[in-house]
Amino acid sequence: MRTFTTWNNLPDDARGATAAIGNFDGVHLGHQAVIDVARKAASAPLGVVTFEPHPREVFAPDAPPFRLTDANTRAHRLEKLGVELLYQLKFDEALFRLTPEQFARDVLADGLGLAHVVVGEDFHFGKGRAGKAADLQGFGRDMGFDVTVADLIDMDGTEISSTSIRKALSDGRPPDAAAMLGHWHRIDGSVLHGEKRGRDLGFPTANMSIEGLHPPRFGVYAVKADILTGPYKGTYDGAASIGIRPMFGGDVANLETYILDFSGDLYGEELSIALVEFLRPEMQFESIKGLTNQMEADCARARAILRDVP
Repeated sequence: MRTFTTWNNLPDDARGATAAIGNFDGVHLGHQAVIDVARKAASAPLGVVTFEPHPREVFAPDAPPFRLTDANTRAHRLEKLGVELLYQLKFDEALFRLTPEQFARDVLADGLGLAHVVVGEDFHFGKGRAGKAADLQGFGRDMGFDVTVADLIDMDGTEISSTSIRKALSDGRPPDAAAMLGHWHRIDGSVLHGEKRGRDLGFPTANMSIEGLHPPRFGVYAVKADILTGPYKGTYDGAASIGIRPMFGGDVANLETYILDFSGDLYGEELSIALVEFLRPEMQFESIKGLTNQMEADCARARAILRDVP
């Protein structure tokens, strides 16, 4: 997959694509449906137009973290779906001040030279989100590109959306989030040096930041851990804690994963942690022994849950 961060001065072979447009946070089943419509309509390379940073981060910079995926994770998932051209446009003042007509003409028609555009029926664009999907269809007719509006999809009466997935994760319901995503919710990142308390307790963990991401319910999870780089590449079972470690007075939330039946140095390696099942909330223990006993029980539960999870 080739990635472009501007709509200006593209090479000829990056123009003329059929592209789905949206933020694609989480790349859930609704997003995948829009991309599938674009794939079926494509007589040219399949593209995706998205924005970085997420517009919500620009309009509400002090809001709590909300993203399900960072830009790298989103790009990786789009590539796995067969997207050939990713137009990850910088969302800055120049872009968000464009009127709907200017966005359609300057970015989609003249800039990217798109042949066909696919959007969801709830799509809004241009300054103040003033443009709607029907407006884009009109601009397309005038400016020389086709527009298809994809229907929204739901699951048992619940709209599949990034908001619904965030709610499921906040409630500690990763299977429900996975049903809407079409895959396990994953947190990707590098293994960081921590305070090494897990090693001292006999449970060495791979520590990862969740900064900028929507935090799932704090607590312990059964997880699948994909080691993506280094000599230990592969998929492993594990138990992970997300939270601030109240036993030790922490105040910055992170992700700590204990990989079952594993021994090796993972510092600096890239991991992808899939949340499979919520086991329990964060707890304060009266003693270290009480904590380690609970950790042993958590690992036993995780092992039993993950036995039949591919």
